[in-house]
Parts: sequence; C-alpha cells; structure tokens
Amino acid sequence: MRALAILWGVGGIVLLLVSALGRLVPMAGEAIASGLGALEWSALGLNVAGMAWFEGYRGFQRNFSPRVAARARHLADHPTTTRALLAPIFCMGFFAAPPRRRAGAIGLTLGIATLVIAVRQLAQPWRGIVDAGVVVGLAWGVVTLLVFTARAFGRGLARPPEVE
Repeated sequence: MRALAILWGVGGIVLLLVSALGRLVPMAGEAIASGLGALEWSALGLNVAGMAWFEGYRGFQRNFSPRVAARARHLADHPTTTRALLAPIFCMGFFAAPPRRRAGAIGLTLGIATLVIAVRQLAQPWRGIVDAGVVVGLAWGVVTLLVFTARAFGRGLARPPEVE
C-alpha cells in the first residue's frame, strides 16, 4: 500500500503538471511560429525569465516540491487509507495540514484557476507568450518534484512534512 500511495501521490501531481504542459506547449509554439516582432520577442524573453525565477525556482523548487516530497515521505512512513486514496491532494496540503498551509493551498489553486481563465481571453501571440513562461515554470516544477521526491526517499527529508 505504501508504494502505491507514494506513486499515486507524487505521480498524480506529475500527471496533472504534464497534462497542463501538453495543453500549453502547442499554444506557445503557435505564438512563436506566427512570427513575433521585436516587442513580442522582448515580452517573451522577459516572461520566460520571470516565470523561470518566480514559478520555477521560487514557487516549485523552494516551496512546493520540497513540501510535496516531505508529505509523500510522511505518507510512506504513516499510511492511512484516506491519505492513500487521496494521496495527491494530501501531498499538496489540502488536508491533514496546519490551517495556514491548507488556506495557502486553496488560495493558490483559486488564484491559478482565475489566471487560467484570464489568460484564455488573450489573443495570440500574447496568450502564447504567457503560456511559454508557464511551460518553463511547470517543466521546472516537474523536474524539481521528481528530484526532491528521490532525495526524500534516498537520504532523508530536508523539510518537515507539516502534517496534523
């Protein structure tokens, strides 16, 4: 049960991120293929760099990925049926977490949903330019999530799991 819970927890999150990448890569590619002007290329470069820093490094590498890995390790060490069945949302901190962490997970999810709706309203190439930055951040997130998970099960945790 432990191995399946971990695979479901981390794997479910990775599948969610990869699914988003699968939807966004074509939009970004379409924008680039459409022939960008100097302003659009500048916006693309700034957006990709900014999203790499804020979403990839600060969001995923410094916060989300280590926390998910720590909670996955906790799930492996202290499995319960409920946590195993709901492993992806357990690992993301939606339940069995301190109130502040739960509120943060919910707030972040609502914020992302709002931004997705807003970005969908943009015309090309601007939608693709935004999506290109998100692709970089999400790809960074997938890699760091896998690295931190491997570390959590290899040499131990770098962060407490914040579990109630």
